[in-house]
Amino acid sequence: MRETGSKPVTPEEFRRQFPALRDTTHLASCSQGAISEHVTAALSELAYSLRHRGAPWDLWMAEAEAARTAFAALIGADPTEIALVPSASAGAFQAVGALDPARRPVLVSPRAEFPSVGQVFHAQQPFGARVRWVDDEAMRRHGVVEAYRAQIDETTALVSIPFALYSNGSLQPVDEIAKLAREAGARVFVDAYQAAGVLPVDAREIDCDYLVTGSLKYLLGLPGVAFLFARAGVPDERPPHLTGWFGRVDPFDFDATRLDFPAEARRFESGTPAVPSLYAARAGLETLATLDQAEVAAHVSDLVQTATARLTAAGEELSPPLPGARPGPQVAIVDDDPEGLARFLAGRRIVTSPRGRILRLSWHYYNNHDDIDAVVAALAEARNR
Repeated sequence: MRETGSKPVTPEEFRRQFPALRDTTHLASCSQGAISEHVTAALSELAYSLRHRGAPWDLWMAEAEAARTAFAALIGADPTEIALVPSASAGAFQAVGALDPARRPVLVSPRAEFPSVGQVFHAQQPFGARVRWVDDEAMRRHGVVEAYRAQIDETTALVSIPFALYSNGSLQPVDEIAKLAREAGARVFVDAYQAAGVLPVDAREIDCDYLVTGSLKYLLGLPGVAFLFARAGVPDERPPHLTGWFGRVDPFDFDATRLDFPAEARRFESGTPAVPSLYAARAGLETLATLDQAEVAAHVSDLVQTATARLTAAGEELSPPLPGARPGPQVAIVDDDPEGLARFLAGRRIVTSPRGRILRLSWHYYNNHDDIDAVVAALAEARNR
């Protein structure tokens, strides 16, 4: 969040920091955020350091800590509660790997979960875990909370809750589901990849033990770095199975015979992080730090409501939130050929993100009503071919 008393950054001022938006309508932040001039400068800084320093590990480690600290500030956590991991899948693996399936075997996950997170849970079954899937049809018939309630009991070890669904961006009732998990004595895992950066995500307010997101989408970075929040004081039932030299108390001790784990979240780190992605992650997070997340959320909500109304009036079929969920930072168009429709829009320099039978239009603080005009007009052209 921006410093108290500083002048608010308007959406127009923010938009000017993204050179591609001068000739491109970027509606794919749910897949890859637009690249700001700050990220480009950070990557140039990395290239300069390689040219003039060769192997500047001190600078790389400083970037790692800067990214860790900036992400912690964004979600209201302490830097010691943040692990740098290569992907959300790795973060999910570390979280579920900390549990002992012999004590409580059940993992509860929605079928609407992003595949790699759900698949990580599925892969634990040969080791004694059992996955209970929260079915989409049950959510439609009984509501999201009640569908979860039917799958959670005293054998549940972990309940996974997407903050926002990847398919249509709808916001899930995280607090209500987390309460069900706590009543059963289960831990809570939250995937905030489709929310962090455009919606307030406060780890102190969300009753979760683990939260994961990555830098390439709404956090305005690149693939290769994700962040795992592991709440301080939550003990591991098993030590991390995936580890490496960055998961040691002192990574630069270089003792291959020692396997010690720090108490902080760094115990979930493994090998050398993707250094270019660290530079981009730090730059993206510092760019977001100039904004008020409540203002960002209000701006995005206005765009989503307006786009939803315009597209509905134009006859587009949209994928709505399930009962108990709310609209998030996406508008999802149902189409028989989303890939083909995305290619048509790309020819008009409109970047979107197809998934399955859905064409996703996602919105950030840099988007505006001109972007809505552009995509509505281009869709009308596509439908009239």
